[in-house]
Amino acid sequence: MAEPLQVPADAGGVDDLRREGAVVTKVGRHGVCVFWHDERPYAVDDRCPHLGFPLHRGSIEDGLLTCHWHHARFDLASGGTLDPFADDVRTYPVEVVDGRVLVGVPATVETADPLLTRLDEGLEQGLTLVLAKAVLGLIDAGVPSAEVIRRGVAFGTAHRGEGWGAGLTVLVAMANLIDQLDPADRALALVHGLTWVSRDTRGHPDRFGLAPLGGTAIGADRLERWYRRFVGTRATDAAERTLATALGVLTRPEVERIMFAAASDHVFVDEGHTVDFTNKAFECLDHLGWDAAAIVTSLVAQTAHASRSEEGGSWRHPDDLAALAAEASERILAGGTASLEGRGVADQQLVDLAWHVLDDDPTSSVEHLLVALAQGATPEQLGRAVALAAGLRVTRFGVQNDHGDWDVVHHGFTYANAVHQALRRAPSVALLRAVVHGALRVHLDRFLNIPAARVPSVEGNLAALADCWDREGQVDRAGGIVHAWIREGGDPRAAVARLGRALLAEDAGFHWFQIVEAAARQGAAWPAGSEPQALLLAGAARFVAAHTPTRRELPQVVRIAQRLRRGDDLFAEG
Repeated sequence: MAEPLQVPADAGGVDDLRREGAVVTKVGRHGVCVFWHDERPYAVDDRCPHLGFPLHRGSIEDGLLTCHWHHARFDLASGGTLDPFADDVRTYPVEVVDGRVLVGVPATVETADPLLTRLDEGLEQGLTLVLAKAVLGLIDAGVPSAEVIRRGVAFGTAHRGEGWGAGLTVLVAMANLIDQLDPADRALALVHGLTWVSRDTRGHPDRFGLAPLGGTAIGADRLERWYRRFVGTRATDAAERTLATALGVLTRPEVERIMFAAASDHVFVDEGHTVDFTNKAFECLDHLGWDAAAIVTSLVAQTAHASRSEEGGSWRHPDDLAALAAEASERILAGGTASLEGRGVADQQLVDLAWHVLDDDPTSSVEHLLVALAQGATPEQLGRAVALAAGLRVTRFGVQNDHGDWDVVHHGFTYANAVHQALRRAPSVALLRAVVHGALRVHLDRFLNIPAARVPSVEGNLAALADCWDREGQVDRAGGIVHAWIREGGDPRAAVARLGRALLAEDAGFHWFQIVEAAARQGAAWPAGSEPQALLLAGAARFVAAHTPTRRELPQVVRIAQRLRRGDDLFAEG
């Protein structure tokens, strides 16, 4: 015999239910609709799991409950949906006792496994609402965000034949930023990242990785030579098998150095995306651990087939920047590992160096970098100085330029940030060449700062930023607010959280995620309240303000999921 219902709710007389066909009652805070069908009662949550429309206003035929708003159909007995975009509807135990219809509380407790399954289904089918519900449920179930990220990365690396792309980059950027966001925004950050992964894999073939070489011991030096040779000749399969072999015998820093060396053997490859993607993959391993190292093999195809800037006209004329890069590279390589042993210089020298990188003369910019290296600047410091210079291109971007040119200065900044992060983790002589490449890209972007925008003098009131995202034309004001906040002693983490909230409140483009996360990283590399930190975060605020507002569809979906989860009635009877 079935156990009696726990604290049942009385939904009325059975004769009334037979006559009306449906009645609505309350079980705790939740509205529940009880239907009479096939000579027995059924009870379901009265809110359609898609967008909350009252299901008692739907219809039943042949055991199917149909919501009349978007025509989602549900099995009345199990609550399972026939239309995955809607998700399953919650069912309640119901029975008739002494002519009364009693509805109980479901005995099941939400667990992680079915939620992870729904997460996978949301990724597979591109269902943002399903992803949002799964993420919210997993957070409530105490599942760490790293596990959600792991699931997304596993999906993204398996289901995109071309390998690592924009979707995984967005997901890792959000993983990096999540602890700096307000707690209320963290689920939204994960949903944004997962949505990008789903979008980036849709319509693409699956990826099948290659196995490592077996039965032979190959030294690290030879593996590096092979990998760089195969990437250089665009021999993708050979490069991937070499890398897969290296993962089994080399340490993480050794693998990083090999991959970044290959990515900087040519000048500013794929507009900086290759180095940025490679950096994001290793940042991902900071979250998942070295056990997930196989994900880096998904970078090989993009690295090998990336465009190389020395093949383009802008790097050859009117100044032969590619030749200048090659000459500087020879000098760096000739210096050997001594280039990695600097004792460091003062931060003010790095600020001065950044402004030298912004000079109109590319030869002078490169020379200042090489002199600083000879004077003891560390690889991390060189990378940080060039990242500051690249960030200043964003901060000083003139709004009279073509709107698409925001992406031009963005590429220089996110590339320089990636180089800096890689130099911080695993410095190498080969990677120092990428610092030069970044400086030369900063040179190429100089016209976008003519005339250079100036950060206005305003009050550092972060609350005033909301108006900057809601109205067009607030670019300089947004930058001025953030700059003043930092310089007046405000908490930089609060500024980052505000930028993060603005980013997540929009249907943000790929570059938005990159630039906000890079600005947060670079801002944190300088002392709190310093002018470099203020300028870098002001640049991110200017970029966001230049691109808002959008339609804001994705955040609305997540808000609906949150309200459904809380038990809110999204549609009340008038």
